[in-house]
Amino acid sequence: MPGMELLAREAAAGDAAALDALLRTIRPQVLRRCARALPCFQDAEEACQDALLQVALNIRRFEGRSLFSTWLYVVVANSLRQTYRRLRQRSAEVFDEASAEPVDPRTTSVIAGSRIDFLEALERLEARRPELVGALVLRDVCQLDYAEIAACLGVPEGTVKSRIHQARADVRDYLSLTG
Repeated sequence: MPGMELLAREAAAGDAAALDALLRTIRPQVLRRCARALPCFQDAEEACQDALLQVALNIRRFEGRSLFSTWLYVVVANSLRQTYRRLRQRSAEVFDEASAEPVDPRTTSVIAGSRIDFLEALERLEARRPELVGALVLRDVCQLDYAEIAACLGVPEGTVKSRIHQARADVRDYLSLTG
């Protein structure tokens, strides 16, 4: 979206009106991406607000070396992972009083369960092989192409493909054990 790129450059230069217009422009796109990754719409809204806040706070760091949309996907991916960590921490604190067991969102729906399983697999992967997570999230959640991911991560396309392949294999193994 060319208008978005111009707004981003103007906002990065300190134009407050451009930042406001940029945030209004990207909000629907950011919310869609968050809703695709998180099991509950309210959680997606929380991640969206966090991502928009990060854009507002860090827009001056956008240097224009890559497309703004690529920079935005990194912000959204980080926001999704942070929101998931907060949700997991909260759910560990909330107990079902009848069973004294933590409430498991997988029991509420198949879609929510599969998303939670995927997010847990990402958490596991991040603990073991953090260099793989960014590439996988940018490809499978944000749906960037390999060239955009390579530019985002500052690595060759071949490295991106290798990391995605390794990450998918690890996630697939984890999901087969939990399923």
